[in-house]
Amino acid sequence: MTNFLILSSVILVLIALFLVFRVQTLISVLRGSFTKRVSFSNKVNAALFPIVFIIGSIAMFWYSSKASAFYLPESASVHGVLTDNLFWITIGIISVAFFVTHILMFWFSYKYQYSEERKATFYPDNHKLEFIWTIVPAIILTILVLFGYKYWNDIMYQNHKEKVEIEIMGKQFAWQVRYPGKDGKIGKYNFKLIDNTNEFGMDFTDKNNFDDFIPREIHIPNNTPVLLRIRARDVIHSVFLPHFRVKMDAVPGMPTQFTFVPKFTTAQMRAKTGNPDFKYELACTEICGRGHYAMRYILVVDEPEDYKKWLSEQEPWLKGNQDYLAKVPDNLKQFIPFEITPKEVAKDSSSANTADSLKVKDQASL
Repeated sequence: MTNFLILSSVILVLIALFLVFRVQTLISVLRGSFTKRVSFSNKVNAALFPIVFIIGSIAMFWYSSKASAFYLPESASVHGVLTDNLFWITIGIISVAFFVTHILMFWFSYKYQYSEERKATFYPDNHKLEFIWTIVPAIILTILVLFGYKYWNDIMYQNHKEKVEIEIMGKQFAWQVRYPGKDGKIGKYNFKLIDNTNEFGMDFTDKNNFDDFIPREIHIPNNTPVLLRIRARDVIHSVFLPHFRVKMDAVPGMPTQFTFVPKFTTAQMRAKTGNPDFKYELACTEICGRGHYAMRYILVVDEPEDYKKWLSEQEPWLKGNQDYLAKVPDNLKQFIPFEITPKEVAKDSSSANTADSLKVKDQASL
């Protein structure tokens, strides 16, 4: 607190001295005793330009060195290496342009400060200079755009014969994840079928839904292509897996997708970061409402053998929600990959008998 008060006092004294200096200058001008068009303040302001630039540059480098502790670790996906390289190349080019232009700007402001002994030259244009500073940036930007376009095509249009497909659905305010079962196909959905239990709106007239399952966390195998099928149930969300350099919007009514190949398991990344509690996560980068902060889903990268074991332990969603068996057409019930429990059958029969008795009563009352 004492240091703050001392600093505040020093700043106030400097402001007071500056104001006194300005008042004296204005009084001199009014009396006519101030004959110079510029005063010593002109030299002070001119000198401040290179000083501010040097101090600002030192502060920027110091802050960057401290901020590097918060940078993401090495990319955990194959394509992320490409995008990181392109990012740092772009930063390097921009930094060179930034320092060259600012060194010239701040130095010229000092070197060509106002002087009564010097007359400004009327220099309206220079076609050669204009050509250079138009063509050079255009060439550099064209090269960057072409590389970016190539990387985009390499990332987005991969044709992997074997891949893990996962459906990710965003809603306010949570992620929902669905995996295909042993058939490897994600079943169809219909938004009209969405309710508090069937949040995906799975359509049970499609047998591919019978073995789909909904896990509590995402698991993917290492060094295996992963295809994310992305959609939104209400507003725009954004699938963001920062450690894999994956980002794709989830847009209502317009399914999107993203394919990537992980290259570090969760255990390997914990060793690399030195953080035994490290976890990959799926976040949302759209400000989708007040509960936006809650859209966090844990992702685990397993070795292929561990992933197969985890996969074998998962049970179809329909098995735990057998009330929805009534929505399965009779000709498709033979494809249900599990046995219907007697309790549920009895419950279904009881429900059917109750419905029949109510129907009879209604007809009797009529």
